Formats: sequence, C-alpha cells, structure tokens
Amino acid sequence: MQTLNVGAGQSDTDYKESQKLQREDLLSEARDAANYFFGAAGLAALGTGLLPIRINIFVSIGCFDLMAFYGRSWGHLYLYGAAVLWVGVMVGLGFAGRSGQRWAFLAGIVIYGLDLIALLVTFSFLSFAVHGIFIFKWYQGQKALKDGKAIVTVTA
Repeated sequence: MQTLNVGAGQSDTDYKESQKLQREDLLSEARDAANYFFGAAGLAALGTGLLPIRINIFVSIGCFDLMAFYGRSWGHLYLYGAAVLWVGVMVGLGFAGRSGQRWAFLAGIVIYGLDLIALLVTFSFLSFAVHGIFIFKWYQGQKALKDGKAIVTVTA
C-alpha cells in the first residue's frame, strides 16, 4: 500500500476510484455548461430575426444592434449573414465544449465579454444580464475541465 496516495482511511484502490468518480463528475459538469452554447445560439436566432418570431427584449446581441444602427444603408442581407455566422460559431463552440475542449469555453467568454461592451453602449441591460449568466456558466465549464485535468496529472 502506498501511503502517498492514500486518503484518510482509504486504500489505494478506493482513492483511485474516488478520483475517477470526481473526474467523471467534472466532465459531466463541463458538458452541462457546454449546452449553454446551444442555448445561446437559439436565443441569438430569436433575437436577430433568423426565425419567424423575433424577440429582442432580453436576447439582444449588442454587435448586431450596433450594426443595424450604423449600417442601415447596407441593407439587411449582411445582418442575416452575420447572424448565421454568430449562430454557427456558438453551435461549433458547443460541440467543441462537449468534447472537452477548454479553449471553446474561453473563446465563448471572450466573444460574449466583448459583446457586453456593445450591450452597455446600446443600454440593453436585460440582455446584459443574460450574457452574464452565459459567461458565468462557461467559466464554470472551463474550470471543471481544468480541475479534471489536474486530477489526471496528480494520479498519473
């Protein structure tokens, strides 16, 4: 029995089993947080007009609000293209996050963090709160992946 890896009263196999369960819990938590990317994509589709119903009271994207205000003369086709790109990026980040890629969570935090600035400029405070929830969940997801990787390196 190795005393270095033994917890309080646990054998080495019990300790490794508890580490495995903890690692699985952290991966499950990260997958749950990655599902928020899909929610963000759906809400973005609702807020940008890609769906027949447009609800932009609390699901507004600040970049699109600024583009619609300053780029009215360009027409609406570029807005739809940007909205499709935004939704595609969120879905792609969701799949990357569910596969355990920590960079996907960090990219989502950066993208939505920059969009928070645009939301402040447009005074969309309800959308600001929704963005804050997404950023918090993605932070939790990347932290779970980081902690899960730390467990792997300690027991290896």
